[in-house]
Amino acid sequence: MSALRQDRLDDRLPDQIEVQGAEQLLTILASQAKEDGEVELEFTDAKGQRTPITLAPALSASLLELLRLVADGRGFTLVPLEAELTTKQAADHLNVSRPFLIKLLEEGRIPHHKVGRHRRVRAEDLFAYRARRDAERSKALDELAGLDADLI
Repeated sequence: MSALRQDRLDDRLPDQIEVQGAEQLLTILASQAKEDGEVELEFTDAKGQRTPITLAPALSASLLELLRLVADGRGFTLVPLEAELTTKQAADHLNVSRPFLIKLLEEGRIPHHKVGRHRRVRAEDLFAYRARRDAERSKALDELAGLDADLI
């Protein structure tokens, strides 16, 4: 098998070889992570020349998350922030139905624009909505936990 597969993981689940490779790389990267999340690695090429590489915390965290997904045998899709998503793609990312997403768009809770008759949602706007929604949910759960603690 080639070291660089030509097919991608955005439309299928990883196979056993990919899962094992992700587990190994995840272990290596996690063991090299500093407290601030930075990862320092050193690679040796075929000629024996060593090249140090430092991964910034944001990059190492993203790479570790991707490796966790593959190691768990799960699929994933990388979406650039500037991407424009269809309503189906956006609904899938939020794990909601398409009609529910359209309701959110029509209420103005998520910005969108039309291309002909079709709505498009910028990934950046979708992720911002998801972050707000998750923060609201977390706050509500904290309040419920506080009320529950008061009753005990």
